[in-house]
Amino acid sequence: MTYWIQNYVLALAISIFLAGLIIPKILLIAFRRNLFDTVDERKIHRGVVPRLGGIAFLPAFAFSFCLVVGYNLRYGNGVMYSALGESAIPIFFMVCAMMLIYLVGLADDLIGVRYRAKFVLQIIAGCLIVASGNYINDLYGFLWIGEWPSWVGWIITVVVVIFVVNAINLIDGIDGLASGLSAVALIWYSYVFFVSQQYVCLLISGATLGTLVPFFYYNVFGSAESHTKIFMGDTGSLTIGLMLVFLTLAIFNIPLTNNPQNYNLFILAVAPLILPCFDVMRVFFHRVKKGRNPFLPDKSHIHHKLLALGFPQWQALILIVLTDMIFVLVNVALSNMIQPTWLILGDILLWIALNLLITRMIRLRECRLGKKLYD
Repeated sequence: MTYWIQNYVLALAISIFLAGLIIPKILLIAFRRNLFDTVDERKIHRGVVPRLGGIAFLPAFAFSFCLVVGYNLRYGNGVMYSALGESAIPIFFMVCAMMLIYLVGLADDLIGVRYRAKFVLQIIAGCLIVASGNYINDLYGFLWIGEWPSWVGWIITVVVVIFVVNAINLIDGIDGLASGLSAVALIWYSYVFFVSQQYVCLLISGATLGTLVPFFYYNVFGSAESHTKIFMGDTGSLTIGLMLVFLTLAIFNIPLTNNPQNYNLFILAVAPLILPCFDVMRVFFHRVKKGRNPFLPDKSHIHHKLLALGFPQWQALILIVLTDMIFVLVNVALSNMIQPTWLILGDILLWIALNLLITRMIRLRECRLGKKLYD
């Protein structure tokens, strides 16, 4: 186990180092070429800020992961050979899907890409993930469903890939939120893969997590005035979203003999994604209820509601990330005691109650201030 901890730390450190080198260069190029995020009434930030931080993610991840694996294959004691095994096949397909999503996000950040085109390419990326053999083949009791036919799993997996990728993209509304929630998920997945002895996925988690650390610093603590602030853009959010859904699917496929403490694998996989996915679903139905196009952006996400309550961005970030961590810990703790359907239903009811409470508090604040704060 020490062997894998050392390699995990090494992949994490190399990824942090590379992303930390690349992001300042992206800032320099962005300001020289006037590549900035547009400011409008929907945006929270003020001042010119580049949104190309996600460009650093794929190079930093690929270099760190490949270097650690390659070094161990060449100079190691053969442990990496046995760990790779058939897991190398899904990785190759994942890299192809990741490159496709990365290029789509980059094109969207630079020149704009129509939503339909992005949707088609996301379907292709989902099909590549399915082709790797890494798909949802069992719901482990959720909706009282166990194993199902492979073709059903293929279709559901493509839908899940599209949904999660867009959920991470849409939650990226205030400084540090998408990267913070993704970091929570990656830390949790790292733990799950370690205790379940899925060591290659452990290295993927570490290399991906490392890309977020320098970005989080520049995104949260950087300043538009000093030209040190950057957004991840669609390049980053779509790429990280794909990595998260790939690792989620990997947990679905953990052998039952390696299941840590007999926790429900469905809950282990989806727990870190509950908050962003629930928020996207709530926003979707909110827009439909208001007669709006559910696919057009507005200011109805959970972070917008907290800002309407008067919280500054950093407090809203802390509250949302802490809530996500609580969801993860509580769901996992209860996963081998409560049927997963009832557990997720409880999450839904709790999420609805929290949002109703927040909305009520916003209305009371609107009455005090005499102006509209949230629609």
